[in-house]
Amino acid sequence: MSANLSATFYLISGILFILALRGLSSPETSRQGNYFGIAGMLISIVVTFLSVGNFGSGFVYVLIFLVVGGSVGAFIAFRIPMTAMPELVAGFHSLVGLAAVFVAISAFLKPEAFNLGYVGNIKLASLIEMSLGAAIGAITFSGSIIAFLKLRGIMSGAPITFKGQHFLNLILGLIIIFLIYYLCISQTSNLFWSLVLLSFLVGVLLIIPIGGADMPVVISMLNSYSGWAAAGIGFTLENTALIITGALVGSSGAILSYIMCKGMNRSFFNVILGGWGATEQNIEGQSKEQKPVKNGNADDAAFLMKNASSVIIVPGYGMAVAQAQHALREMVDALKKNGVKVSYAIHPVAGRMPGHMNVLLAEANVPYDEVFELEEINNDFANCDVAYVIGANDVTNPVAKSDPQSPIYGMPVLDVEKSKSVLFVKRSLSPGYAGIDNDLFYRDNTLMLFADAKKMTEEIVKNL
Repeated sequence: MSANLSATFYLISGILFILALRGLSSPETSRQGNYFGIAGMLISIVVTFLSVGNFGSGFVYVLIFLVVGGSVGAFIAFRIPMTAMPELVAGFHSLVGLAAVFVAISAFLKPEAFNLGYVGNIKLASLIEMSLGAAIGAITFSGSIIAFLKLRGIMSGAPITFKGQHFLNLILGLIIIFLIYYLCISQTSNLFWSLVLLSFLVGVLLIIPIGGADMPVVISMLNSYSGWAAAGIGFTLENTALIITGALVGSSGAILSYIMCKGMNRSFFNVILGGWGATEQNIEGQSKEQKPVKNGNADDAAFLMKNASSVIIVPGYGMAVAQAQHALREMVDALKKNGVKVSYAIHPVAGRMPGHMNVLLAEANVPYDEVFELEEINNDFANCDVAYVIGANDVTNPVAKSDPQSPIYGMPVLDVEKSKSVLFVKRSLSPGYAGIDNDLFYRDNTLMLFADAKKMTEEIVKNL
């Protein structure tokens, strides 16, 4: 395929990727956005294959790896539950970073295969590009692995800190810059391997001090890193599609991270620099103090909601785990038949990833005009008769507004406590993902419904 024709098709795929991002910005157009993204990626893959002059015997191996990788990806996509989507995203980010590292290693060891010169005399621009791609890719890989372990519960979600940690990160960052500079001068393999290994270490050190409350921002940030790593390698390979795709992912991920930081009242630079200046968490002993709570059952909940004029539903990660969205839709339909006004309040980081709750509610065919973001509905809680909190925790914790020592202090939360009555569905009084006790459990207007979210909601439907 000619260079001009390849460039034209890569431009088309780039436009499709932009349309995909635009489509994914709204639940109504998200399915169409996915189709645009699939079409753009398919065009890019086909054009890349046709642009290569002669694969030789390696063509068979490329096809084998393509089929194996695609099959594994499809299998995971079909089997993964929505509750595990955040760690899946973190895992896939790690693979993008690792791919960038492998391509950089290939280009450094065999530069003549990529028309970059030859060993010991690689083009300066190409060497800078592959060095940056390798460094960012390695940071993305190891950082995403730590995020995956934290989200999966294999590693504690609490921040892991030690004295002088940020100073160490700063020194390592300067050493990476120093290594890239001297690598461009000497082009010795020892410097290159040192750069890669040190970048893997920095990725770990950047993510371990970030607590569970900030993990959604971390996922978005790592998404941005993976895009910049891909873009850097795209310049090395002189692949237009990879450059466009990487730049889109990198910039959109950075913008999303900034928006989320602003929505959570977090410093953008604090998060991307590994939690610099984060509040120390005193988690131990926070939930050991036994406080009185009011226990309720499905009868009590049904009575309160049936006699209410307005009910606000606050879904969270517990709803996702229990797969209670369909039962919730049945409950809302029953309430509407009794003339009750029902709305859904969605916190920007409800669940463990932006849009998590919106997707689950869309599965249950909840009308979009009944779903409101925090800024749109927060003032309505003061005039609400009943707030039904189903599995949400940190995003409803009033401590975020009252305790400066809390790790979630300053994060905007839903003003659930202002409702006349709060029905809180939860399995136990255990703390949320941020690892802190929820003061809302012990308020006078809160009735705790200790049960599986789906079973409790189904029982309420029967009583209604």
